[in-house]
Amino acid sequence: MTADYGMGYDTYGHTPLDKAFGQGDVYGVAYDAARAARPLVRIAIIGAGGVAQSKYFPAVARLRMIWEPVEIVAFAEPREEHGRKVQAIYGGKWYRDYQDMLAEEAFQAVIVLSPDNLHAEHVRAALDAGRHVLVEKPITRSMPDAQQICQMADDKHLCLMSVANKRLSPPYRRLKRFIESGPLHNPALYSAKFNLGYDYVDLFESGTIHLFDLTRYLMGDVRSVYASGVNRYGRNTRHYPVDSAALTLEFVSGAVGSITTSSTALSLKPWERVEVYGDHAWAAVEDQLELILYDGEAAATQSWRPAVPNTLLFDEEFGGYMWLIENFVQSIRGAEQPVVTGWDGYRALEILRATQMSLHQHQSVTLPLTPDSAEAEAQEWLRSSGWNG
Repeated sequence: MTADYGMGYDTYGHTPLDKAFGQGDVYGVAYDAARAARPLVRIAIIGAGGVAQSKYFPAVARLRMIWEPVEIVAFAEPREEHGRKVQAIYGGKWYRDYQDMLAEEAFQAVIVLSPDNLHAEHVRAALDAGRHVLVEKPITRSMPDAQQICQMADDKHLCLMSVANKRLSPPYRRLKRFIESGPLHNPALYSAKFNLGYDYVDLFESGTIHLFDLTRYLMGDVRSVYASGVNRYGRNTRHYPVDSAALTLEFVSGAVGSITTSSTALSLKPWERVEVYGDHAWAAVEDQLELILYDGEAAATQSWRPAVPNTLLFDEEFGGYMWLIENFVQSIRGAEQPVVTGWDGYRALEILRATQMSLHQHQSVTLPLTPDSAEAEAQEWLRSSGWNG
């Protein structure tokens, strides 16, 4: 069954027109009999830090407001100040220890939002306990770990999804439709740019991996990566080896592309631009906001961007988080297929490792990679600059 992701698809995060005008339901919260009739899915969360509090707890709350039967029954967070705050605001039982939560609470699924280096441990524990899992990006910090948990989920017939919320953000959903249904059939060229203006995160793992996944989503599998990079300013507090990099990509389809990424930008938020070129047609998504389509020499340029007349635009919808969680719970119910799997998360990490290997070798790297040797080489490259893990 193919999902249309409700009001997140064509409405750009606003209340659907039929609700706002046809039903007089301006906030889109009136009783929705079809949605309310879905089976209840009880979930738990591991990790209640910044991304959990700013994106996931609000996204679940918004889903519940529009009658989605999903409940956060418990969450695990070792820091008392965050645990007490989140419990007071969103409810659910707070546990300091995730293992106690897995052993004591009854729920079907876990969202893993812990620090990156703990993803593999927490996903394994949840899968061992028979729970479906949605895990934040990167899926793990190790290719062998990522491969192991993906295979583990397959063997146990459990749903494992990796966070790729941009796939469900309305501009990219529409761009994907243009590639699948026209006018961007069989694209030949891809270009993406990503700026991350923070000196305290790892450029590829904490930011650019979004584009690595989005690149595969739009263009298909990558055959080879050639990367060059510099550490021009040396400001990263974690001693990451590069602050700016340029990648040239060859795709299995025969298309070619490029990604440029930098952590030296001045930005209150990450900035990005994605362009896809077809046969006498091309489209661009500017900063995950506006989609522009050029599909004829004499035709008018078309563009879509959200109007923001008031507070009815919800970031948890427009950013894709709500629709990712809805797809997760619908996949658990057997009503939809995951729009992003654990193996997709593995492939995004593989592109990341190929990029690091290319920077280390100063030559093109062909995919697929051998996980153990690729991981060892990438770790050698990372630590050569004093990166502290």
